[in-house]
Amino acid sequence: MTPGSGGSSSSTGLNSNLAAVLAYLFGCISGIVLLLVERKDRFVRFHAMQSTLTFLAALIITMTAGSLPVVGWLLRPALSVATAVLWLVLMFKAFRGERYKLPYVGDMAERGIR
Repeated sequence: MTPGSGGSSSSTGLNSNLAAVLAYLFGCISGIVLLLVERKDRFVRFHAMQSTLTFLAALIITMTAGSLPVVGWLLRPALSVATAVLWLVLMFKAFRGERYKLPYVGDMAERGIR
């Protein structure tokens, strides 16, 4: 079976899909941990890199918006909800074995794992 098909296991000993979901679980932190631990499964490494880039950017954007008077205070809750929805979608796609690429970030993640 191919990585991400549900039957292979990563070098962590976990099923590839489960390891990919775990890459998103704690945002950029779990992404970084899996990038350091996982060496052979490109499916898991892709999701770990995409998680790291996506949620690091989301953190910076949300913190920056929160520091803006009035407009930022109104934007921050919407950004937080959007980030939470994105987080759930990415975990669901990884669990299903999909190599779902976000615009821009997905291409950067692919280049980063080569």
